[in-house]
Amino acid sequence: MKAARFHGPGDIRIDDVPEPRVGPGQVEVTVDWCGICGTDLHEYLEGPIFIPPKGSPHPITGAEVPVVMGHEFAGVVSATGSGVTGVAEGDRVAVEPYYVCGECPACVSGRYNICRKLGFVGLAGDQGGFAEKCVVDQRWVHPLGDLPTDIGALVEPLAVGYHAVRLSGIREGGTAAVFGSGPIGLVTTSVLKAAGARVVVVEPAAARKAKAHTAGADVVLDPSETDVPDAIRDLTGGAGADVAFECAGIDRVLASAVGSVRPGGTVVNVAIWGHVPQLAMNDLVLSEITVVGSLAYCGDHADTIALLRDGRVDAAPFITGRIGLDALVDGGFRELIDNKEENVKILVSPRNLTAEGAA
Repeated sequence: MKAARFHGPGDIRIDDVPEPRVGPGQVEVTVDWCGICGTDLHEYLEGPIFIPPKGSPHPITGAEVPVVMGHEFAGVVSATGSGVTGVAEGDRVAVEPYYVCGECPACVSGRYNICRKLGFVGLAGDQGGFAEKCVVDQRWVHPLGDLPTDIGALVEPLAVGYHAVRLSGIREGGTAAVFGSGPIGLVTTSVLKAAGARVVVVEPAAARKAKAHTAGADVVLDPSETDVPDAIRDLTGGAGADVAFECAGIDRVLASAVGSVRPGGTVVNVAIWGHVPQLAMNDLVLSEITVVGSLAYCGDHADTIALLRDGRVDAAPFITGRIGLDALVDGGFRELIDNKEENVKILVSPRNLTAEGAA
């Protein structure tokens, strides 16, 4: 079968690889759609980062470069192993793309997303969504019901936003500030609106400001035109936002997020940083601000799917392109790198489906 594999920075190849075999307790998914994530772009440009390099195999999978990529995917169950219940051939499903050890203190306590040996399907093994088929343990397969699989491919990034919002503790009617209107900022905005929050998005790029309104932002502020902390205090009767979400990974943006929340407020860091940030710690101390790190998702997929099924989140506007696997690099990776402000999510079909041909 065809699969896109990372061989090194700037070197992703469409290879012929053996079809995976289904073992006991496992499910084979024929992939319809897989989204390209910002993490995939970082691997392409600068990797291996999360991908295990040559000579350093992943502690769970034993895999090292080359690995199959793609972790935001959905498709149709095409085979099940012995002992599998609750899903059957023909079911539409989204995949929660994890490898976890099940033994470390984090896993034992139920917080498997911070497993000390954590790996991702599509980054740390020979399975991934940029392939015609993928085999995963049943625990990672989530039924979509009547949702189409192109929308199902957006469950993974939406679950990132859902997890961050859940960790924030924001209540209905509270005010949230989202810093950055890239894909993760947009899905976080949508989930916040579904939670009943008032949402202020901070974004300088014109194209992304327009997308923020589509995602549900009540107010969009341009940091090049206004003092953001002052503006947010003006919008909240002088108090500041209850929660701010840092989705950009930029020092001055983090400082602005801290300056925008009320005394005793919370800043949720959703971004993965490419450097060690600098932050004036007294800004936290003097206002007793809580900073929370949010990593991916943990037990969030079913609730995220429910948001989509119930129509509380409309993910369709996030899809800005559809391509086949052969166009992955030029039509996907390079398009997102060179025109990032115009795109949110480009979906890839390993089986070359069209929008109308989605399952």
